[in-house]
This record gives sequence, structure tokens and C-alpha cells, in this order.
Amino acid sequence: MQIQINTDRNIEGHEAQTTYFSGVVKNALSRSSEHITRVEVHLSDENSDKKNGNDDMRCMLEARLEGRQPVAVTHHAQTLEQAVDGAADKLCSLIESTLGRLHDQKGHRD
Repeated sequence: MQIQINTDRNIEGHEAQTTYFSGVVKNALSRSSEHITRVEVHLSDENSDKKNGNDDMRCMLEARLEGRQPVAVTHHAQTLEQAVDGAADKLCSLIESTLGRLHDQKGHRD
């Protein structure tokens, strides 16, 4: 599973931060990783001009599943870490339900 981190111009993409966020995403999706070819992480600070905004950090995760359309989720939080954690949890649930439905459909055809 390839993980690509993208940041907007308001967030500095430090290598340590990139490594940390890649690890969070990898751990969250570990149970479904054999079905995922790539995950794109998009980090942004939506209220950078205001300096004090609640839940202004945004993480959008897009996963590409083998043979399926990409799925995406977004989570807003006060910190990047919280935004990535929340989005990773949402994506994990979405992928597991998507793969579960796929498995159920195949089971009915057998």
C-alpha cells in the first residue's frame, strides 16, 4: 500500500510529520491493506488567516481499492494529529463496510 502525503501552502511538510502520519494511516488500515493499492492524504489549514479557529485543520483521505472506485473521507479537528486520526478511523470503517458488502454480494452469487 502506497501512501502519499499532500499539504496546502499553510502547512509545512516536515519529514518527521510525514512519517508519523503515514504510520497512523498504515496502522488504521492494516486489516484491509491487501485490498488497498494507494492512499492519498491531503492536509490543510482552512482558517490559517484567522489564527484562532476551532476545528480548522482538515484531513481528507482517499483510498484506491483494487478493482473499485476510490473512496474518500474528510475530518476536521483542532490539530493535524486529531484530523488524521479521525479521518483514518472514518476511512477504516468505510473500507471495511465496502469490502463487507462486496464479500456479501459474492457469497450470494455462489
